[in-house]
Amino acid sequence: MIAALKRTVVPALRARGFKGSFPHFRRPGSGRIDLLTFQFDKWGGGFVVEIAKCSREGHNTHLGTLVPPTKVTAQDVNRRLRLGAAQEGDDHWFRFDGLDPISNSARYDAVAAEVLQHLDSQGETWWRDA
Repeated sequence: MIAALKRTVVPALRARGFKGSFPHFRRPGSGRIDLLTFQFDKWGGGFVVEIAKCSREGHNTHLGTLVPPTKVTAQDVNRRLRLGAAQEGDDHWFRFDGLDPISNSARYDAVAAEVLQHLDSQGETWWRDA
C-alpha cells in the first residue's frame, strides 16, 4: 500500500507544493502551513489521512512547546480532519484489506486513487476555508 501511495499520491502532493517525506508532508503558504499525515492501523489493512494547518511560525502545543515549521505534522495540531470523514471529529479509514477478488496491486492503486479524490474534493477546500 505504501508503494502505491508513493507512486500515486506523493507525486500529486509534490505537484501541489508539498514538501517532506512519507508519512508527513507540509505546504508552506502565504499565511499558513498546510499539513498532511498518513497513519497506518497497527493491526494492518487500513490507514487514515489527517490534514491540518498551522501558522507559518509553527505550532505551539498545549504544553507551550513550539514545534518549528520544518518539523510540525498534522498530528501536532488539535484541529484536524480525516480525509473522507463527513466533518471534523468524525472517523474515516481507507481500507485495503478484505476479500475483494481483484489483485493486491489493483486494490492498492484503487485505494490510492480514492485518497486523491478526497484530496481534491475535500482537502483543498478545508485548508482554504476551515
